[in-house]
Amino acid sequence: MIKAGIIGGAGYTAGELIRILVNHPDVELGFVHSESSAGKHLYEVHEGLFGDTDICFADSFDLSDIDVLFLCSAHGKSRGFWEANECPAGLKIVDLAQDFRDESEGYVYGLPEWQRSKIAGASKIANPGCFATAIQLGLLPMAAAGQLSGEVSITAITGSTGAGVKPGATTHFSWRNNNLSTYKVFGHQHLIEINRNIGLLQPGCSASLNFVPMRGDFARGIFASITMDCQLGEEEAIALYKDYYADAAFTFVSDGPVDLKQVVNTNKCIVALEKHGNKLVVSSVIDNLLKGASGQAVQNMNLIFGLPENSGLKLKASAF
Repeated sequence: MIKAGIIGGAGYTAGELIRILVNHPDVELGFVHSESSAGKHLYEVHEGLFGDTDICFADSFDLSDIDVLFLCSAHGKSRGFWEANECPAGLKIVDLAQDFRDESEGYVYGLPEWQRSKIAGASKIANPGCFATAIQLGLLPMAAAGQLSGEVSITAITGSTGAGVKPGATTHFSWRNNNLSTYKVFGHQHLIEINRNIGLLQPGCSASLNFVPMRGDFARGIFASITMDCQLGEEEAIALYKDYYADAAFTFVSDGPVDLKQVVNTNKCIVALEKHGNKLVVSSVIDNLLKGASGQAVQNMNLIFGLPENSGLKLKASAF
C-alpha cells in the first residue's frame, strides 16, 4: 500500500483528493494536515465523506512516514513549505499549486497526455492548472504536428469551485446565480504555463493565444472553445486528434458535440472538432476539480508508482 499525506486539507481540491484516496485500492491515507481545521473529523469539513472515514485533520505531520505528499495549499505557499521542511529521501511529491509549473527545482509538469513517460520516472510533479489542462488538451495535437499559427481565440467558462472554498464577491450564490462575467481577459495566469509548453512542443511557434476566461453560474466544470486557422480538412484534423490521444487513459475525441455533464465528476477530458472554412473550432470539456486538479494529481501518482493509470479513478459522470 502507498501511504499518502496531504498538506492544506480543507479546500475544494483537497476534499476531492481525499474522496479519491480513501477509495483507492492501493492507497492508505496517513495524514491530512490543516491549520484551520485541526482536530475536526474530515467529514465535518468535507461533508460528503461522512461514512467513508473517521480520520481527523492533523496539526502536525511526519514526512518520513509517508510515500507520497500532495501539496494542496494556496498558490505561492509550496516554496515556503520546503524552506521550512526537509524532504526525506525517496518521498514523492505532487504539488497542486502553480509554484513549480515552470519545471524548476527538478519538478516535472504533470500533463500525462504530453509527458507520460517523463512523469513515470519522476519524483516531483507540478500538477497543471485547470484552465491550462482543458486548453492544452485542445491544442496539443495541433502543436505536436507543427500546425499552430496566427491568432488562436480561446473562450473558456468555469464553475464557481474554480475560485476556491473561501467566499468572495464573485463566488457567492446570490451574485453567481443567473449571471455570467469575464475576468483577467488576455491576462490569466494559466497562459504562462500554456505558452511555455506549446513553445516546447512546437519550437518557434508564432501563434498568439488570446484567452477570455468566464465565470459560469454552475459549481463545477470547464468548457473551453478554441478557434484557430487550420489548413487540414475536418476529417484530417479529427484523425490527427484521435491518433494523438489513441493511448490516452482519460482524453477522448467525440464524433459529435460535447457538454459538461459528460465529464463532471470524472477524470475525463472530451474534445470535439468542427471545421468552418479555414477555421477549426475545438471544444474541450473537463471537471475543474478532477481532471483539472485532484483527479489528475492521482493519475500522476499512479504513473509514478507504476499503477494502472485509471486506478481509483473509475468515476461516474452525473447524467442528470
